[in-house]
Amino acid sequence: MTAVMPTYARADLAFERGEGPYLYSTDGRRFLDFCGGIAVDVLGHAHPHLVECLRDQAGKLWHVSNLYRIPGQEKLAERLAETSFADLVFFCNSGAEAVEGGLKLCRKYHSANGNPERWRMIACSDSFHGRTLATIAAANNEKHTDGFGPQTEGFDTVPFGNLNVLRTAITGETAGILVEPIQGEGGIHPADMDYLRGLRQVADEFGLLLFFDEVQCGIGRTGKLWAHEWAGITPDVMAIAKGLGGGFPVGAFLATSEAAKGMTAGTHGSTFGGNPLAMAVGNAVLDVLLEDGFLAHVEQTGRYLTDKLADLVSRHGAVFTEARGVGLMQGVVCGPDFGAISNKLTDEGLLTVGAAGNVIRLLPPLTIEESHVDEAVAIMDRVAAGWDGAA
Repeated sequence: MTAVMPTYARADLAFERGEGPYLYSTDGRRFLDFCGGIAVDVLGHAHPHLVECLRDQAGKLWHVSNLYRIPGQEKLAERLAETSFADLVFFCNSGAEAVEGGLKLCRKYHSANGNPERWRMIACSDSFHGRTLATIAAANNEKHTDGFGPQTEGFDTVPFGNLNVLRTAITGETAGILVEPIQGEGGIHPADMDYLRGLRQVADEFGLLLFFDEVQCGIGRTGKLWAHEWAGITPDVMAIAKGLGGGFPVGAFLATSEAAKGMTAGTHGSTFGGNPLAMAVGNAVLDVLLEDGFLAHVEQTGRYLTDKLADLVSRHGAVFTEARGVGLMQGVVCGPDFGAISNKLTDEGLLTVGAAGNVIRLLPPLTIEESHVDEAVAIMDRVAAGWDGAA
């Protein structure tokens, strides 16, 4: 028995150390990590630059609160603004907090413009935005809302990818549109580029804020720093987290100065958000991601993984029925129960993570090489062949 609250269906597996894309369990086994802490460990495990920067900061200063200036926070905010559409950044501790903060910003924007009646957000089916009361209401997934009612008001759900239905959902109370450019938890569904461009057009037409949740698909995972860059458009607000800290808890929401016009002193806050430790690691992650050629390498490795998965599906169509995704954010639809497949992959030394729609997600560190892709696909091939033989 353990005193930890039983809210997770945990595998009977514990790790004591990691190195690059590999994890080593307490019983001495080695695993290729294509879960990546659920898209968090973008630089793998024990990356030397992250370790050095965290150790250096830990010996100086951990926490002072946002009552004072935090130089590392100002530096990271400037770098995020310079490499995105945004002018301003608010730091928090998680993706859910980042989405919550962005939702508050959307409401405050319209209130500051003299339109407080514009407070509702349009969100999409099969989405995931976090586990707080507001973010589960935004996703409107019964699996996550059951038992936590009454549901938080303010969200209207439309089908992902359908601009026509979205238009009909807009009312005089609508403040903005919340969308994941690539749905992760919902089963790895990349948005069509024309759909993303259409969202920008609709938002401009109706005076709405376009809010992208890039908590999972951002921070270089697709081969560009931000997933929406592939569509050649920009949002007004964006939530990020996961890979931003490379394993250290840090999140943020970014916005244009116009969208953030209502976010004045006292309107929002966080005790731990943007603390010196988190900022040191966030800056260290960007040091690596922004190196010449890094994102090009991610894009190349992502294409290689895409091709290998397509070949895998062509050879084992009964076990792996479809592969989809962008870059190093891939999903494989399973014929058999994905939990059983995932357990077998773990037994063979490959860590993955499930998603809706009987999907296995592959979210490896962005530092992997083609040889690691070959190793992962070889394990999947071996598991599928065993399943084919059993059938």
